[in-house]
Amino acid sequence: MNAQQHILSFKNYLNYRRYSQNTVKTYSDALEVFFRFFNDRPPEIINIDDLIQFNTEYILKKNLSASYQNQVINAIKLFYRNRFNRTMEVDFIQRPRREKRLPNVLSKDEVKSILESPTNLKHRAMLSLIYACGLRRSELLNLTLKDILSDRNLLFIRQSKGKKDRVVPISIKLIDMLRDYYKAFKPKMWLFEGQLPGEKYSERSIQLVLNQAVTKAKINKPVSLHWLRHSYATHLLENGTDLRYIQELLGHSSSRTTEIYTHVSTKNLQQIRSPFDDL
Repeated sequence: MNAQQHILSFKNYLNYRRYSQNTVKTYSDALEVFFRFFNDRPPEIINIDDLIQFNTEYILKKNLSASYQNQVINAIKLFYRNRFNRTMEVDFIQRPRREKRLPNVLSKDEVKSILESPTNLKHRAMLSLIYACGLRRSELLNLTLKDILSDRNLLFIRQSKGKKDRVVPISIKLIDMLRDYYKAFKPKMWLFEGQLPGEKYSERSIQLVLNQAVTKAKINKPVSLHWLRHSYATHLLENGTDLRYIQELLGHSSSRTTEIYTHVSTKNLQQIRSPFDDL
């Protein structure tokens, strides 16, 4: 069995284990690059020394990102465990330190300007829902009509990252907006559909909607959809919401992930008096 056949079998395994399609593609692409580097040498004879060589002569030489390096190592580690029941001792490879970047956060005024910019009701409803419920892009696009629990003021998010369901509160103000949207657009299956009935709205299109709103709001920042989610979490924290509740609302598995928002919340920082003022 050659490298391509092994990769195909590995993809089938990932799909069987219900890995996300993004992970399946990322791991498969990484393995394609890895085996191409060795001219499709049979995978079973490749060892840890080869992996170190690939790390040095391909990843480091091309100055590829730390996240890509980690993705490749994770893909190879799982591949050899699955295909050959062999542990690739990746601990011998120095993993890059994770960059400690703070999330990008918008002010409430900036969010308000962005959400009010679209004249199209569907566009305004999509962006508003991302911020109002702290949604990831995929979570928004996977919503169906039955996920709006309007009688309880809740939004049901199904099988999101980590294959987890969660429920988040949704404001009456937003429910009223969604009712107006439904009357105007009459979606059939997905809450937000593309040009054809029953077709899911595309990831690229929703990003373009945001770009247009940011431009119209005259905000000179490279705003992404995830900035709205970060802003939601930070604004909740600044309003006094307990960090444990924010973790649940965002669907984080670890509280450490949520704690990063304490570093970008400005409420307490602004109350600190600089000793310079006492000079």
